[in-house]
Amino acid sequence: MAEVGGPLSGIVVLDLSRALAGPHAAMLLGDLGARVIKVEQPGSGDDTRGWGPPFVGPEEDPISSYFLSCNRNKESIELDLKSPEGVGLLTRLVRASDVLVENFRPGVLDRLGFSMERLHELNPRLVICSISGFGHDGPEGGRAGYDQIAQGEAGLMSITGAADGEPTKVGVPIGDLLAGLHGAYGTLAALYERERTGRGRVVRTSLLSSIVGVHAFQGTRWTVAGEVPKSIGNHHPSIAPYGSYACSDGMLQVAVASEGQWAKFAGLLGLDAADPRFARNADRVANRPELNAEIEAVLATGTRDEWLERIGAIGVPCGAIRTIDQVYEWEQTRSQGLVLPVEHPVLGRIELPGPPVRFDDVAGGRTEHLPPPGLGEHNASIRAWLDTVQPEEAAD
Repeated sequence: MAEVGGPLSGIVVLDLSRALAGPHAAMLLGDLGARVIKVEQPGSGDDTRGWGPPFVGPEEDPISSYFLSCNRNKESIELDLKSPEGVGLLTRLVRASDVLVENFRPGVLDRLGFSMERLHELNPRLVICSISGFGHDGPEGGRAGYDQIAQGEAGLMSITGAADGEPTKVGVPIGDLLAGLHGAYGTLAALYERERTGRGRVVRTSLLSSIVGVHAFQGTRWTVAGEVPKSIGNHHPSIAPYGSYACSDGMLQVAVASEGQWAKFAGLLGLDAADPRFARNADRVANRPELNAEIEAVLATGTRDEWLERIGAIGVPCGAIRTIDQVYEWEQTRSQGLVLPVEHPVLGRIELPGPPVRFDDVAGGRTEHLPPPGLGEHNASIRAWLDTVQPEEAAD
């Protein structure tokens, strides 16, 4: 394995996960320079290899764009974990790894003979990142985890969508993605702790805990103030004006988060900032329908781009609502390392969504990024490497 640099250079991550939450966590660690070995079922691989459309590449062996989204910077090895050979090879990989990521349904690893206790017997320094749907314990800890189910159960859908509309899911599998993010940051903390203690930990998170953990002020509206939040569309429940508004030819968004900004914004639109209905933020929130009507009556007299320029000129935060293609064509997106070119062995040069963190302006911190692997692409090379660091007889 070539040296690629990055904060986690030299760390080996064993990725036993599939679908999105676990693979996302392992990918984030790979972005930071870790060597990530993805273990897949022979013949079929990760479930997401079959998720589509869209598929790209040759018709006889199409590649899922979903799989490509969450498996960069990884190698792939096929292992049948129910066979003696697969168990033996996995045992050797566990001993040679620093981190293991898994998102099996609670109890599955135990039945395969790799309980948390057994994993730490094999490698006391191993950091185990375990991601589940609703937690590994508790009255419903054994439930399977699927993102949209978790979004509903965790209350997120009840505060998303149009006012008085039906509960609405977020446009990406946000529970999976947050669980991956939380799993990755928990893993980093455990690796740091291991430097002091010499022992690894079991880091646990779930789709449920990851969504509840970002309820933020919507959570304290209930736990402290006793108020049940509801969806109100594209407007902030505690700040006004803060949301999307129609112009003559499209929509823009404005975030007026202080009284100083309100005075500027009202002055630009010709509204009375001292109007008793709107003088303070609490007044504006209470009278939001009237406030929004007056704002949109003025914005309707000009185009979106005209108003974006005028509002931006007075220092009030505002912005367009872009489509996904426009985001990736936007020079600001590209300037932040958020478009990652890689050379795929089948597809050639492709662009992937890039790492969200830069180190000294290097995306992810590593100097070279790998394309998502083909199924079993690294079967031989991983076995060869393993023979050098964990001889087969040591697996007994």
